Amino acid sequence: MFKWAQQKLADVAGTQEPIYGPSAIKSVAEEAKEVPHTELTRGDLKWQAMDSTCVETQSFYFMADSGRLGFAQIIYSNVAGIRTTCQFSSKVFCLDGSKPHLWSTTQLDEHEFSDDKNSFYARDLAIELSEDGTTYTIKSLNDDKCIINMTVKRTAPGFQVGKTGKSLFGTDPKNPWGSMRHAFWPRCSAEGTFTTEEGPIDFKGRAFFVMALQGMKPHHAAAKWTFCDFQGPTYSAIMMQFTTPPSYGSTTVNVGGIVKDGEIIAAGASNTATHVEAKSDTENDWPAPSVVKFVWNGTTKDGKPVEAVLEGGLEDRLDRIDVMAEVPGFVKSLVAAAAGTKPYIYQYSPQKTKLPLKLKIGDQEVTEEGELFSEATFISE
Repeated sequence: MFKWAQQKLADVAGTQEPIYGPSAIKSVAEEAKEVPHTELTRGDLKWQAMDSTCVETQSFYFMADSGRLGFAQIIYSNVAGIRTTCQFSSKVFCLDGSKPHLWSTTQLDEHEFSDDKNSFYARDLAIELSEDGTTYTIKSLNDDKCIINMTVKRTAPGFQVGKTGKSLFGTDPKNPWGSMRHAFWPRCSAEGTFTTEEGPIDFKGRAFFVMALQGMKPHHAAAKWTFCDFQGPTYSAIMMQFTTPPSYGSTTVNVGGIVKDGEIIAAGASNTATHVEAKSDTENDWPAPSVVKFVWNGTTKDGKPVEAVLEGGLEDRLDRIDVMAEVPGFVKSLVAAAAGTKPYIYQYSPQKTKLPLKLKIGDQEVTEEGELFSEATFISE
């Protein structure tokens, strides 16, 4: 009876859930044992716009030929079916640390979806998927500090791990009370500009796109995240790893893959992201990584074993984001006490020493240098 009451309080107030253990999560890795990944269709990129608690995102990461690094994201969030909000954020990183990063985030008004739910619109914003399902256009005029006009075209097939891309939460797998899903375009070309107060920035180059759905309260689904986006001249390597709170047995789920233009080399759930070395952040005690190791394992379509390794030092962080920075202090204290959350995101992109991707496909070995963007997110213990 107490566990039921604790669960109901968690549903409403966002407090910590009871301890269900690892049996209450069905990782997408279970699906991947039979079907490591499936290629995305246009229909796989529909917005779900759930009526219940959820956070749904489309995120675009840009690595310009000029060396600039940028980001754009739309967030659709629903709290218990009571209130829906939409937010658009963008960022242009200053990689040499000579000035602050350009950060813009705006709450959106009058949001709506196309009839097929493949495109998103709001006042002064349109993110549209082409009829052939290969290209996104992003047009944002909602902040004069950063006006965006970008086109993102996938150059390798998109994929989701397993058949559905979903990990399911709940004690009855046939009737889950939550879910986590990721769908990737790991290698894309990009053209267009971010126009700032200092003028237009040309972002012609590479891009990575991920659509994610957390069909439950985010801090109930994951306690920490690690993200890797590597873009090289020939290969792209992407990875998303999360670890659940103790409620679900501190279970780790990892999805990712290796691609090149026109081809998925390997994708699935048999990957690992490791913080080899870390430094405790004096502000919040989180173990911010300083050395990482990403390992991908899988097979090609014709059965050749694939292993890729990317490891090394992350250098100085680009940024540390206090996710609740704009929340009043007393509210932040209450949330931290009630739900055990203190979310911070650490962002990295080594510039002095480029980390190489070491790839082995069957008997073929390739080493390729490229650009790395990596995030480590800590939410709760």
